[in-house]
Amino acid sequence: MSSTILHPPGFAPGAGEDEAEAKNPFLVALGERVRALRARRGMTRKAVALAADVSERHLANLEYGIGNASILVLLQVAQALQCSLAELLGDVTTSSPEWLLLRELLEHRDEATLKRVREAMGQLLGTGGGNARQSAQGVARSPRVALVGLRGAGKSTLGAMLAEDLGFPFVELSREIEKFAGCSVSEIQGLYGQNAYRRYERRALEEAIQIYPEAVIATPGGLVSDAATFNLLLAHCTTVWLQASPEDHMGRVAAQGDLRPMAASREAMDDLKGILAGRAAFYSKAELHVDTSGQDLPATFALLRARVREALGLTPA
Repeated sequence: MSSTILHPPGFAPGAGEDEAEAKNPFLVALGERVRALRARRGMTRKAVALAADVSERHLANLEYGIGNASILVLLQVAQALQCSLAELLGDVTTSSPEWLLLRELLEHRDEATLKRVREAMGQLLGTGGGNARQSAQGVARSPRVALVGLRGAGKSTLGAMLAEDLGFPFVELSREIEKFAGCSVSEIQGLYGQNAYRRYERRALEEAIQIYPEAVIATPGGLVSDAATFNLLLAHCTTVWLQASPEDHMGRVAAQGDLRPMAASREAMDDLKGILAGRAAFYSKAELHVDTSGQDLPATFALLRARVREALGLTPA
């Protein structure tokens, strides 16, 4: 489709810093949300522009707070980002009186309080994990251990080692997704799109939870982009965020011979940093955090092993 770029009153293309500072605050905040949603989903601006059927320049203007987009263009961008228009506009919800009352109760709470409310709601609604052990600290932990983090964090390598140490099955969720679809992850995304991939991802996780009361699960890096799937993971697994610096992520992926992030953009490192920044707040919801940067594999595994065994109430030996 052809889209006309409309600028706020008084804006002149190529204007200096004075005009830039006068940008409409709502459009600036809207642009920041678009960038954050795009980073969280690991999509380039070009990919979103193609999916939304708008020009890349139009999307760039929108992201930088200088594109006075029509409601129809915003709807197309929301669909491309797989989010609601309300999320894009920043309105939590206005769908019912109960939602409004809940928003009023929760709106100014801190993250720790919101986490306790979410966990209590999971218990109330029956979505909490059922196969749990009692740790030494008296906290129920699921013996399904799920590793989250960006590609290159070591989920596959460390996950296989941890599963062998614990005597648990090792489940690489990407391989299970491919079994469901009958083709590779790249083919799923190329042929059927992100929405189809996310559906297969949810089904693969549901089956893994149903089949394995104990397991180590290596998850795809973008799983946190889907709130329903991530909620399922948090409710039924002991989650571990394998953290690493962007440089380590990039170096490990390249060392494995996977140059996809290099081919995707000439500013690959900036893209990777943006994706990590967009997902870090979600990865941080994991119960355990293990930093894999700056140490060799044996040292990293020893740290991961000790943290997981302690969380599950297992003996160190």
